[in-house]
Amino acid sequence: MRGLGLSIAQRYLDPGESLAELLFGLIMTLSFTLGAGVLVREDPNAARELLAATIGCNVAWGIIDGVLYLSGKLFERARKVRLGERIRSAESDDAAAPIVAEELAEVLGMTVPEDEHGGLYRRMARHVRASQPRAYGLGLEDLYGAIASFWLVFFGSLPAVLPFLFIDDAWIALRVSNAILILLLFVTGFRWAGYTALRPWPTGLVFM
Repeated sequence: MRGLGLSIAQRYLDPGESLAELLFGLIMTLSFTLGAGVLVREDPNAARELLAATIGCNVAWGIIDGVLYLSGKLFERARKVRLGERIRSAESDDAAAPIVAEELAEVLGMTVPEDEHGGLYRRMARHVRASQPRAYGLGLEDLYGAIASFWLVFFGSLPAVLPFLFIDDAWIALRVSNAILILLLFVTGFRWAGYTALRPWPTGLVFM
């Protein structure tokens, strides 16, 4: 189940989205379990009760994040439709080119020589002006992305539970749970540094 969830996340979320969702789940769970240290000395059952509440909270926030993911996708597509309308309503290709530049200048600035920007913007504007408006909406892949968002937030709460299944002493189990979550913060930073020019070890330590 874990492998399936992470596989879906890799397929339908970009690394930045996956990182944000997983970090959210880990940090929120760690906040709860660190707070449990105050209560567990008074009542050994308090840690288990708090962890159950943490899982419930992560489920709720996972659902919210899934909905926000869908909302974000819909908003971005509607924004692009609006951008297309602005380009089509311009008086000419030259007048539409600055609108294209507002959207793409940062990306093209890293990949295309500056003296080619103007002609490229005009060609893009001409292409958009000659095309028909596209419909926007949500599809099955968007639903899978929302499920992946939910899973990553929910997954952040699962490692916190494992020590309580194998360790009888609630205080020791709680501290092992904290250690696992902190280690996972390091692993998350180390793993996702591979998608960037950042060095894995320093990145993992910063996240931890």
